[in-house]
Amino acid sequence: EMKKIKDIISSVKSALLVEDGQYPTITVTPEELRKVAENLLKNGYDFLVNLTGMDYKDSLGVIYHISSSIDRTSLVVVKTSTENRENPVIPTVSDIWESANLYEREVYDFFGIRFINHPDMRRLFLRQDWNGFPFRKDYDSNPELNPVPLVNQSTEAMEDVPTLTVNKDGELVNSSTPLFGKQEYVINIGPQHPATHGVLHLRVSLDGEIINKVDPNFGYIHRGIEKMCETKTYPQILQLTERLDYLSGTMNRHAFCLCVEKALGLEVPARAQAVRVIFDELTRIASHLLGWGCTCMDMGSITAFIYGMRDREKIMDIFEETGGGRLMVGYNVIGGVANDVSPKFVDQVKEFIPYMRKMIKEYHTLFTYNPIARGRMENIGFLTKEQAIALGTTGPVGRASGWACDVRKIEPYAGYDKLDFEEVIRTEGGTLDRYLIRLDEIEQSLRIIEQLINNLPEGDYKAKTPAIIKLPAGEYYQRVENARGDFGVYINSTGDKNPYRVKFRSPCMTLISALDPLCRNEKIADLIMIGASLDYVIPCADR
Repeated sequence: EMKKIKDIISSVKSALLVEDGQYPTITVTPEELRKVAENLLKNGYDFLVNLTGMDYKDSLGVIYHISSSIDRTSLVVVKTSTENRENPVIPTVSDIWESANLYEREVYDFFGIRFINHPDMRRLFLRQDWNGFPFRKDYDSNPELNPVPLVNQSTEAMEDVPTLTVNKDGELVNSSTPLFGKQEYVINIGPQHPATHGVLHLRVSLDGEIINKVDPNFGYIHRGIEKMCETKTYPQILQLTERLDYLSGTMNRHAFCLCVEKALGLEVPARAQAVRVIFDELTRIASHLLGWGCTCMDMGSITAFIYGMRDREKIMDIFEETGGGRLMVGYNVIGGVANDVSPKFVDQVKEFIPYMRKMIKEYHTLFTYNPIARGRMENIGFLTKEQAIALGTTGPVGRASGWACDVRKIEPYAGYDKLDFEEVIRTEGGTLDRYLIRLDEIEQSLRIIEQLINNLPEGDYKAKTPAIIKLPAGEYYQRVENARGDFGVYINSTGDKNPYRVKFRSPCMTLISALDPLCRNEKIADLIMIGASLDYVIPCADR
């Protein structure tokens, strides 16, 4: 693979390859960035995993984590930066990897880096009239610079919302293509609406009942978590990870622990690894149960919702007995788990496994085979494998489109490579496939739990850690498979007890970006079911 990467950059004069880090890293000037990106795509690196903005104080830059969906190789890292802090510009790669569209808008919003020829350089989370870029190290946080507006921006006339692009001089200019035409009929869905599955605002352009365009508006629950991490110690950051995708909180927390442990060279005891995986898979089941119940409720089946919540409560009881918490368990800690499992833990889990298998059959009888439900899910909302990869829609959504993207198989962690389970793949990529695959994945999670609970290792539940945790200076990245896909943690450390920069790869932001291509030419009534089948969690996208 290293020879392949060397061949890819051989014609790029400014490219510098470093091989001795966690991943092969290519540093390139902004002028030759696109050449490297195009060469990577031609050689099969078609999945832009993550895109991170950076303020190095003397320069502003971007870090790209890129992988291949074809041979599922490990990541390649590309870095570029500019010393011009007054007018920082970097070429867009949104036409090379479609998922870069939202990623680059996020970087512009927080760091002020403009991406030349980006088709829609509006801010993503903050108001369009916001002063300053909050993730810069020299940001002025004086509230007087950004007073609360008297009129909410969402009341603007639709034709008054311009699409911005960046010219070759790095200037923001109105695009020749407006967001919506003056003759288009546009309706607002959300942000306060149960069918948006969180505080998400969708502006939907219609031709009668048919959807022309969906424009998602983020930021209603943005809390600046990544910025907050810069002032927290590593143990303090753990609680913030559970407040991203709160239905995958245990897995997100696990990812952060793994990233820190990797940096410290810390070996986690076998017992702690097994317990972590059991908690992860129980969390995955609980998330899929809530997702199933909400999907059913969106179509009017209150009974199915009650069934899903009832069975999810059994998992919450297991969490509470051992970890003390229910939704945000707070159980994973750096080095292992907070305490050993409860004396009731093994019996509770063993009782739950056959019960859950029985209930999956009942779910299918109650809802899956219902002709009304089938009519609402079949033959709508198709996402091709190529679209899923381009948009970076991982997890059950990607696998429902035929894309094998399970991190537990690609980059195994916590002993997943020693476990026998299947990566569930469906090929049609429709709403029904995304509905069914989560029920299929519950069975695979039960298989994993069954193997571990019957052979739970003895020994310590936590490794010894320093009283004050300081990571060696460097960059670290860790991926896990949470309930919605590829969740990543990037840490940049200067050797202090606080990180210099933390970036969380949100699988939900890319899921929301799929709404527009999925809903085009579908009926407005089908938008609710298509959105439910994506199963996004808004605090994960907003962070």
